[in-house]
Parts: sequence; structure tokens; C-alpha cells
Amino acid sequence: MAVVALVMDQATKAAVVANASQLEGGLTVFPGFDLVFARNTGVAFGLLGTLPPWGLALLAIGIVAFLVVGMARTHSLVEGIAYGTVIGGALGNIIDRIRLGGVTDFLDFYVGVAHWPAFNMADVFVVCGAACLVMLGGRKPALDGG
Repeated sequence: MAVVALVMDQATKAAVVANASQLEGGLTVFPGFDLVFARNTGVAFGLLGTLPPWGLALLAIGIVAFLVVGMARTHSLVEGIAYGTVIGGALGNIIDRIRLGGVTDFLDFYVGVAHWPAFNMADVFVVCGAACLVMLGGRKPALDGG
């Protein structure tokens, strides 16, 4: 699942970057949802945007390594898929940070003038996978071999 999430994320971001000039003002898909082109140098909601991209990438790589341990130790297919979606999404954003200096965001949901911060498919995979892990009981990989 990690490969599927990673490929889908990178393909959608490539399409957005290729059409960036058409998306800068926003392209309305339906009321309350636009496609936009944005580059986020921080993490969620732009937090930690002052850190260098490689710093955030190193932090994310450490988290991915921790998640890989969890995925390797699980005996549950559903839990493995959940870990894979988080890993694939995280890797997609790591690639953007290293290659572009920030993450390409393009999904813009809003009500009236109130906009949720733009996000991307990697973010969708990370949130959905993490939510599944929480619903499955929040099993954490043991790093002590136990």
C-alpha cells in the first residue's frame, strides 16, 4: 500500500505542478472545493516553516523508520495497510521537501470565505492511515524487541 500511496501522491502533485499557472487563482470543482497550487515549507498548517527542508525531511524519515518497524511486526492485514498508507504519504511529502524545498498542496476546501489549509493526497493517506491505526487500538511497535 505504501507504493500505491506514494505513486498516487507523486502523480497528482506532478499534474498540479504541470498546470500551476491555471491553478494559481484556484479552479472551482464545485462550491466549497477548489484546486489550487500552493507550496508549504512547514508541516501541518505551516508550522515549523522556518526549519530547513532537510531538517523536516530528516524528522519525517525517522518517523517513517519507526512506522516500518510497526508494519514489519504486525500480523494484521488491515493494520499493515494502515501503516503502508501513512508510510507512503510521508514518503511523498519527504520527496517534495528534498526535491522542491516544500510540499505541493492543491486541495482547497472552504465554506464562504473560511478556508481549510490546502493539502495533498499524501496528507490524505497519512490522516486516513493514522485514523485506522487509532481505531485498531493504537498498537505501537516495540523497539526493544519485545
